Amino acid sequence: MTSLPVIDIGPLLAMDDAVAVERTAAAIGAASAEYGFFYAEGHGIPDALFARLEAAGHAFFALPEADKAAIAMAKGGTAWRGWFPLGGELTSGRPDRKEGLYLGEELGPDDPRVAAGWPLHGANLWPGDLPALRGAVEDYLAASVAAAEALMRGMALALGLPADHFAAGITRRPTLLFRIFHYPPDGAPDDLGVGEHSDYGLLTLLGQDAHGGLEVRAADGSWIAVPPRGHALVVNIGDMFERLTRGRFRSAPHRVINASGRERLSWPLFYDPDFAASVDPLPVPATTRLLPRWDGVDVHQAGGTYGDYLLGKVGKVFPGLAGKALGGFV
Repeated sequence: MTSLPVIDIGPLLAMDDAVAVERTAAAIGAASAEYGFFYAEGHGIPDALFARLEAAGHAFFALPEADKAAIAMAKGGTAWRGWFPLGGELTSGRPDRKEGLYLGEELGPDDPRVAAGWPLHGANLWPGDLPALRGAVEDYLAASVAAAEALMRGMALALGLPADHFAAGITRRPTLLFRIFHYPPDGAPDDLGVGEHSDYGLLTLLGQDAHGGLEVRAADGSWIAVPPRGHALVVNIGDMFERLTRGRFRSAPHRVINASGRERLSWPLFYDPDFAASVDPLPVPATTRLLPRWDGVDVHQAGGTYGDYLLGKVGKVFPGLAGKALGGFV
């Protein structure tokens, strides 16, 4: 197969047609097992909201570097929010050809998680003269979280669990991380905007502009291009979901090469377990076809809480910032 499956997840938002829900869940389970990726249509995010977010993203990245540096990640503290420059993020030890803005769930100082000093929880950093960005991000985040919750109902049903299994457990209070990435147009044709990697969390919902560049490695080692399909989301399974499902769902490696000759924007939502949740495997049978991982890492050896696991990962992405910004938690 040279393209990813396309799944209408509308029935999982409405939950009013049992036959359609069952059919959708089965399609999600099959795609998650075979590819670890699929397109999600019918997700409920308005087209106009995609347009607002894309316009605000371009406006932010067009700011002078000094203005962007005013909200650099070094100023975000343990909340791990803010801007990083071109080449400032590493994937598999190599600088990516992208810049980005790290965001997440907006949490004030009175939130118990912030008051307790939990890393990766807190307030976002916003540019002072671009109010449209905050409005677009907050509206998009609310809509995409609703889509993620619907997808998790489908994932649960595909595994033979109650639809609310995750919502009543490890995603009752999810860790919500959101990014906007900007890929410049002037690199070499084979420059890696993002090097080969797999996402380390639970579920990723990716929005992207019209220029493409994402590629997914298939089980046979070939690369599948994932071009934009209107405003369909690209959904992928993360390492933690592979662990939780005992290998039944596949966390597939992927990369980005911006060969369009144009600026490219993408905006992933990482919908992950509660920071304090234990990451024990689910009560489901293990797969009989456990594929070797691209990086040789055994994700099935993870243990403890999701927060323990996550902090060990993010410290490798920004090694120069990790020890200081995370206050010794890594």
